[in-house]
Amino acid sequence: MDDWLDPVYDAAGMGEADRWSIEQAGIPSLTLMEAAGRGLARATSELAGNGPVTVVCGKGNNGGDGLVAARHLAESGFEVAVMLLGGRDDLSPDSRANLDRLPEGMAEVLESPLSDSSLRGVVVDAMLGTGFEGEPREPVVGAIRAINASGLPVVACDLPSGVNASTGEAAGTVVKAARTVTFHRRKIGHLINPGKNLCGQVEVVPIGIAEDAPPPRAGGVIQARILDLLPRRGADSNKFTSGRVSIVGGSRGLTGAVCLAAEASIRAGAGYATAAVPGGLEDIFEAKLTEVMTKGFGEGPALVSGVENDLLGHLDGAASVVLGSGIGRLRKTKGLVSDLAAGIKRPLVIDADGLTLLGEDCDALTFRYGPTVLTPHDGEAGRLLGREWAEISASRLQSARELAGKARAVVVLKGDDTIVTDGRRVAINALSAPALATAGTGDVLAGIVGAFLARGLDAFEAAAAAVFAHAAAGSIAALEVGNRDGVIATDVIRAIPRAMIPPAG
Repeated sequence: MDDWLDPVYDAAGMGEADRWSIEQAGIPSLTLMEAAGRGLARATSELAGNGPVTVVCGKGNNGGDGLVAARHLAESGFEVAVMLLGGRDDLSPDSRANLDRLPEGMAEVLESPLSDSSLRGVVVDAMLGTGFEGEPREPVVGAIRAINASGLPVVACDLPSGVNASTGEAAGTVVKAARTVTFHRRKIGHLINPGKNLCGQVEVVPIGIAEDAPPPRAGGVIQARILDLLPRRGADSNKFTSGRVSIVGGSRGLTGAVCLAAEASIRAGAGYATAAVPGGLEDIFEAKLTEVMTKGFGEGPALVSGVENDLLGHLDGAASVVLGSGIGRLRKTKGLVSDLAAGIKRPLVIDADGLTLLGEDCDALTFRYGPTVLTPHDGEAGRLLGREWAEISASRLQSARELAGKARAVVVLKGDDTIVTDGRRVAINALSAPALATAGTGDVLAGIVGAFLARGLDAFEAAAAAVFAHAAAGSIAALEVGNRDGVIATDVIRAIPRAMIPPAG
């Protein structure tokens, strides 16, 4: 795995680490469960204050962790009630062992569906663990509904019941937690929506997994050290060694998108940028852009079929190309976008209207000579895959991987949990930047990706580094403006140079 990623587990990887620790390193499974339950109890006590705690336990080892937590809470003086979703004989061996350690009468086996009125204080959700996938069944479904209906704060053990540890996908009935206590390392399900938004605050508790246990391989969180990959200008550098980014786009009413992408690219270190724009609007771009050269194609207010050869000739001199910013959605533009996508030989970023015009027709991309980066939000990804945006939102990791395979591209699926994948490797942004929720910041991101490609990073590195720098710039801009709700895209552009400073810098 790339050393700029902080690795995270999926369910299979975590299971492998558990088994290795038990079978190869000789760590008793009850020892691991004891440590997990103790950490769960501590986190729960912080939320409960002096109030009561209800622990709802499933049949597997997740329920066993809950039983350990219940014992520790009771020993600390908390009023604890344990609700078991199965009898003693239904429990896993380690769970049975920990049930036997509870004070007599503390645990109640539910003979009827759990009622929200029977829950008190803080609720510990210890029903389904990392091995869960699909849809929960009764009595878990009824228990989830009761927990959610109670309105009480919930501490989830490992993951909220109903969240898939490997994907972040959520079942139709799922717990919404205030806090999640997970063990050894974070899982992908903690980082990708909808699971991310269901976890609340996530705390990682070490439980003694062997240091040489199999490491995570499913993916990782982008770290600031990725910025060390960026080449730095030296005494012998010039605008050509830093690379030229060409932005192709613009149409009447959408000239700002090209300007934002172009200005972001030079703030992100490109040697220079050119804007290939409609000939009928070139004067507007000449007036708006000082540091960016412009070249008009055609005579109208939009780029349309018929100028492909001239455009391709112009783009041959670029180190990278950003296609689609404000290009509009005219039928005559659609054919142009497909032809350019297939014909551009340079590293290519396709964004915004360029993605919309491609629609489900990604065939033009599979025959490209150079690398491709797509930067869709859920709606654009849905159009590329022929699905509704809600399907993409519900299954973001799978959708991003599928699109990467279909288009033979690196996909940046944008969101608070932006995913970067080439279909095999997965990098996730965990640097929150709510200030970026404003018009034009997508164009800024496309420009940064273009700049990092022009500076020599490969497509996966460039996309991941751009996502991190973009989020960091959004956070910096919010501090400078003084209110994240007042940040605009040009504020983010001004913050890019500081966002690119590596940790040691």
